[in-house]
Formats: sequence, structure tokens, C-alpha cells
Amino acid sequence: MLPRPRIAIIGGGPCGLTLARLLECKGITYTVFERDSSATSNDAAGGSLDIRAETGQRALREAGLFEEFKRFARYDDTAVAIADNRGKRVLEMGQGRDAPEIDRSDLRRILLESIPKDKIKWGHALVCTELGEEGSPVLKFANGAVLDGFKLVVGADGAWSKLRRLVTQATPQYSGKTFLESRINTSNPLYATTASKVGPGMLLSIGAGRPIVTQRQGNGSYRNYCGLQVPVDFFRNSTAVDLQNAEATRAMLLRDFYADWADQYKELIQHATDFRVWPLHTLAVGDMDWKSVPGVTLVGDAAHLTIPNGEGVNVAMADALELASKIVEYKGTEENFERAVREYEAGMFPRGRATIDEGRAMADAPAPPVNNYLSATRGVRAPFQHGRYGHCDILQGTPRRYDSSIRWKSFSWDSCLPASQGRHQRRWLP
Repeated sequence: MLPRPRIAIIGGGPCGLTLARLLECKGITYTVFERDSSATSNDAAGGSLDIRAETGQRALREAGLFEEFKRFARYDDTAVAIADNRGKRVLEMGQGRDAPEIDRSDLRRILLESIPKDKIKWGHALVCTELGEEGSPVLKFANGAVLDGFKLVVGADGAWSKLRRLVTQATPQYSGKTFLESRINTSNPLYATTASKVGPGMLLSIGAGRPIVTQRQGNGSYRNYCGLQVPVDFFRNSTAVDLQNAEATRAMLLRDFYADWADQYKELIQHATDFRVWPLHTLAVGDMDWKSVPGVTLVGDAAHLTIPNGEGVNVAMADALELASKIVEYKGTEENFERAVREYEAGMFPRGRATIDEGRAMADAPAPPVNNYLSATRGVRAPFQHGRYGHCDILQGTPRRYDSSIRWKSFSWDSCLPASQGRHQRRWLP
């Protein structure tokens, strides 16, 4: 029998590290190549992630990390409130879901601490790759390193994967939507007001296609996401506002996008700091059908980049678990190793198509006035109706009316969420 396969994992985010940990548990050799210079050099990246029972949590259980995960999981932050642009709440949901939140930085640290330090190579940003004379990938890094000879190279290097071109010519396309992220830190003068208005979990405020999402983080601070329909270079052209100039950025938002919103949102923008732009790109459903290439495969956003739909990290961790399981099942001869990749990809493609389709449906959904939701008709979709919070029957079920004197109704999410997530309450507010 040949030595156990030598695997290179490109990318040390939650997906790549989950794969590494699962391989570590089975004694399979690997090396992670990460572009960050150290474990703490990019701690600010990413916000809060909800980890689902049937995908992300399952991967953590298999990795022996679920108990450690629970130490940082925030079960009270599953709550979601929906409001209009006047600040009136009309719906509360999500309480009690088995999908606790955790900061991306905390999840990454849990995974990093479970892997031997010598198996992660920091400061290795992949610049390009090509197939060598023997058909195995040759990896060229920004620091000058050139490496080859791996039995398998796994691209977990995100949206702009440098490994993707070895298996497909697919290129991410701009969705027409951009998030402008900002923060309300605990030292911010508006922090107490924000905490009292948002509380735990997330507040999604909808108005004229310009949603504002405010979500509590692990340290108690809040991240804001302004959803803007702008050209892809809106924040990068010669006349763009300088995001380092907080006053100019706030003025632009208030003047051009949120002039007609309630004062509480204007206050939020006036006190927001740490602006960062996030153009939303996606692959196409039709991209999920390449011919398997020996020695190369993709996981997570590298494989099936989608517009955020709340499923991203969970689908990525499911990829890692399935690929690791196939590697363990077929380790041995090189032929069997290639079979493991083919079978993994056969299972990943439908998962990738589903998440891309869901992200696109959410982005293309009309945003009817919130006060019309109570009498919404079958087939209309809203940004919060599926994905992160399940398929809600408010826009897909039988049209119904609620007496304004009824402040809440119990209902079954059995048709909206996996059975493992049980029953929940949705709370209508007059």
C-alpha cells in the first residue's frame, strides 16, 4: 500500500481548517497554506456565523470540537426582528432555533488550536498554479515558494480562488448588490441606544431596496450592513468617497440612500465607524458541473460562491466533512484516491447549485412594503424568507389576515426548517 496521501489545503478559513482537523483526526497527512501572516493578523475579518445542526454542528462533532464550540456559541442571538424604515417592528422570529451564533474569529481559533502548529504555513498567498509535467499541480506563492508533488490540492481559498482555473473557467459575476459594513463598538456614544433597540440577535430593516442589517457580535458590539444597489466600482472609481473618511462616508449614505429613513437609522449611520465595502459576487448554477481533474478539487466559496444567504459556512463545512469522509474511505492507491474526489464532487455539485440558486433568489426578490407582509400572497419572496431562517410561510403559504389585537401566534416551522430544529414561535407585532 502506498503511503497515506499528501494533501495541500489552500486557505485557512473555517472550511479549510475544518477539513484539516478532520484529516488530523484520521492520521492523514496534510499541510495548510494560508495567506495571512499569522493566526491573529486578520482577526477583524468576518462577522457572526450561525452554525446549523445538520451541517456545521455535525462537522464539529465529527472533529471532536463540539463541546469547545458550545463554550462560545450564543444561543440567544438566534432571534431576528423585521422592521420598516420608520423603525416599526412587525415580526420577530428565530428564537430557539438550533443554530447558535459564533464569531468567525472564535470559530477559526477553535479550529486552529486543534491542529499542530507545524502543519500550517503562514504568509503563503497563492499567486497562480498550473499542472506540472506529471499532471500534479504546481503551486506558486507570493513569497517566492514553488511547491509540487502533492497527491491532492484542495482549494479552500474563497471567492477569488487561484486554484479554480484548474478545474473550470467559471468566474464570479457581480450581483448588482453591495454591502457597506460598519460598526457600533461598545465604546461608541450610541452603543447603549443601539443595544436597547436591537437587543440580542439581528434587526433587519427594509425600505425601498436599501436594507440595513444590525447584528450583535460576541463581544457585545454591533455590525451594520447597508445593502446598496450600485455599480461594482461605486466605491473604487476616481470620484468614490474615501471610506477612511468616516464623516464623508456618513454624509454620502445620508444624502444618497437614507434621507427618507427614520431618525434612529440616521443616528446609526452618523455614529457608525470602521467602514468596509463588500461587493456581492456569485458563480452561476450552471458552473456546478466540471469534469473531475485528478489531484485537484474545491470546497466552500471556491467551489460554489453565492450571494450571502446564511448557509455559506455551513455548506462549506459540509463540503469539508464529505471530502474528508471520502478520503478516509478510499485512502490507499492513487486510483482510489481519485475516486474519492469524483464521488465528493458528485455530492457537492447539487449542494452547490442549491446554495447558489438560493442566494440569487434572495438577491432578486422584490422588497414589498413591510406593512403588506401580513396579507402577502403565495409565491412572492422576501430576503428573510429562506436560507438563514428557513422558508417562512408568510410569503409562500395561503394568504391570511391577522387581527391586530393578536400579538403573537404559535406555529410550526416543520415545513420551513429541518425536523431537527423542531418547533418555534413567530411573533407578529401590530
